[in-house]
Amino acid sequence: MASATGHRHLRRGGPEQEDASILKLGEEFENSQCLYISEVRILLEAQSEAKETRSSTNVMTKTLEHVQSFGRFNNREPVVEVRKLLGRNTELSQFEIAQLANLCCEDAEEAKALIPSLANKLEDEKLQELLNQMITIRKFQG
Repeated sequence: MASATGHRHLRRGGPEQEDASILKLGEEFENSQCLYISEVRILLEAQSEAKETRSSTNVMTKTLEHVQSFGRFNNREPVVEVRKLLGRNTELSQFEIAQLANLCCEDAEEAKALIPSLANKLEDEKLQELLNQMITIRKFQG
């Protein structure tokens, strides 16, 4: 269980320090698929539509409002395109891919400042090309 200080207390050994800047996210995230905020939006909207007759909970409503406000892509097609685009880069972790899609940075310097683990993974030119392609997808979404 994580404490307020960001330390994990393990049964054996001492506390393990989590640090997203070096992709040390904790054991439960090692082989996990990370979703973009826009993907969560699509899933929640589909669930909400499927349960039209049943009222949603306050948490569900607030979560849906949040992902509608902060998701960068409005519908399924651009989300699929961005997932394909970023998924082709095998040097990126799931966490980094999700952060790039969620933040939609304008330039490589900004992306590396916000996602420090990118610093030694991609050259600025390659990262900028990815960001430009994401910006284009976002501009032309329906």
